Amino acid sequence: MVTTVTRYEESSPVSITTETERRNDIRNVVIIAHVDHGKTTMVDCLLRQSGQFRDTELQGDCILDSNDLERERGITILAKNIAIPYRDTKINLIDTPGHADFGGEVERVLTMADGCLVLVDAAEGPMPQTRYVLEKALAAGVKPIIVVNKIDRPDARSHEALDEALELLAELGGEDQLDEVAYVFTSGKSGYATTDPDSPGEDMRPLMDLLVDHLPGPVVDTDAPLRMLVTTLDWSEYVGRIAVGRIQSGDISAGQTIELHQKDGPVKQKISGLYMFDKLGRAPAEHAKAGDIIALEGLENVEIGDTVSLVAANNAFERPSVDEPTLEMVFAVNSSPFAGREGKYVTTRQIKGRLEKELERNVALRVETIPGTESYAVKGRGILHLAVLIETMRREGYELSIGKPRVINRDIDGKPHEPFEGLRVEVPTESMGPVMELVGLRRGSLLEMTQRGEYSLLQFIIPSRGLIGLRTRLLNATRGTAVIHHRFAEYRPVEPDVPGRGNGVLISMVAGKVMPFALFGLQDRSDLFVAPGTDVYEGMLVGENARDNDMNVNPCREKKLTNMRASGSDENVILKPPRQMSLEAALEYIEDDELVEVTPESIRLRKILLKESDRRRNNRNR
Repeated sequence: MVTTVTRYEESSPVSITTETERRNDIRNVVIIAHVDHGKTTMVDCLLRQSGQFRDTELQGDCILDSNDLERERGITILAKNIAIPYRDTKINLIDTPGHADFGGEVERVLTMADGCLVLVDAAEGPMPQTRYVLEKALAAGVKPIIVVNKIDRPDARSHEALDEALELLAELGGEDQLDEVAYVFTSGKSGYATTDPDSPGEDMRPLMDLLVDHLPGPVVDTDAPLRMLVTTLDWSEYVGRIAVGRIQSGDISAGQTIELHQKDGPVKQKISGLYMFDKLGRAPAEHAKAGDIIALEGLENVEIGDTVSLVAANNAFERPSVDEPTLEMVFAVNSSPFAGREGKYVTTRQIKGRLEKELERNVALRVETIPGTESYAVKGRGILHLAVLIETMRREGYELSIGKPRVINRDIDGKPHEPFEGLRVEVPTESMGPVMELVGLRRGSLLEMTQRGEYSLLQFIIPSRGLIGLRTRLLNATRGTAVIHHRFAEYRPVEPDVPGRGNGVLISMVAGKVMPFALFGLQDRSDLFVAPGTDVYEGMLVGENARDNDMNVNPCREKKLTNMRASGSDENVILKPPRQMSLEAALEYIEDDELVEVTPESIRLRKILLKESDRRRNNRNR
């Protein structure tokens, strides 16, 4: 087979013709789907049935979600590579995140794959993130197999879900693949695949056969020199950065001297270690060739997007582009009276170093210094994207002050535009009214309404600003029955102001320990954030006011003692449990004049100006 390869020499691309062929002993496959459609469970099932592992090697569920945050939240955050042998073929499987906030991971790893498994929930069908990842896969030239998963659900509608997935494929430009697209019905939880959802299978072999028979092996250049794009970075305490990618052409050996094409130009470096993916880990290798997914040690300051090539080959890839961030938050040192009590890293220099380290692996992240301050504007794909970074830092011992999330606007044709997102809400029909009202207040417009049994499926277009804090309100209004998903859609002209928080807050006017007597007097007119015995300081938020104004209170007030006692004069103090906020909920809750104080042990809400006199003066000046 003859193909044209574009090499970049200085600023001018040069096209040359080389002989290429397909490798049939390997399959590079990425698994893509909407969040919670069963990608990681499917990989678990394939690992268990591969016959390559002892029972003790595969403990628990979601084996690939090794990160503590991934296990706690039940989501995949980082892409993972494994290798399974089947029918004399090595299948490199890449598990990817399903949440839209981690789309940067999906975009990168698609460049390593030739085929993809598009998982669709048999009950829910294609969802917003399914559209996003499938669109990226088709743009990357990846051949899809549609996998209708969870067919053992009581509410499964397998054939309808398959039809919807095929319609989506055609809508995204894959009409020419409809006649030959392969599909299979599976239950990752029960461990079988079948071509007929009404007759359960025995194991996952029908799916594995499709991987080998239907998906292509990688196209490799037989005569072209070495070329590999660094797609992912790993880290080791012993060897530093580890570059991961797929060899596009040529071959490579351990100990070889290569040229690393970086932003500032090419640099000669020597490879100290070469590894290939084997089962759940990596195995040392002496040699690898085009089509293999490998890991390289010893490359100093290597970054995602760099090209590994032969010395003086002048065949670097164009650096990959990733969708720009849509949200930013201000990160600063913790400046509260409790600063330094719980954290290990509390200085601006330490925070700056940690953010710079995160930039090496997190390609969807941007960090800018705010002029005239010691704060940083950290930009990402969404609140969850940044909240995972914050949570990781606090577990490592960092203390931070985080400002209110803000969307990032763009100037288009000289006019300001803001990001809009497609919002999908599935809710019991009886609770549809509050959803329509809340989304309408946030400048959302209804696009489509579909009835599905006792549930209604509502499709909206809404400014990204309107989504901040909306999830919690929707769940409260529907008593937790709403299923909510959103995905970036486009930039539109800026809408008028979106209503903010409807209620004011209770602000502590003293420092000390919270007393039950004080909370008992406050709970009838507020929703409390603190429990008795909690340490508070002046300016800290201790509750939500029932009205729309802020109120200064004394949560440390004790009952005055007298030596007079009468029967029935003392009443039992019965308190409602305080509202426990997750990190994401706290970030969505605060207003412009407030901060979230994050430490290894606590999440507190506070005013930027702690003293009441300072806040009054600031309001007068404003």
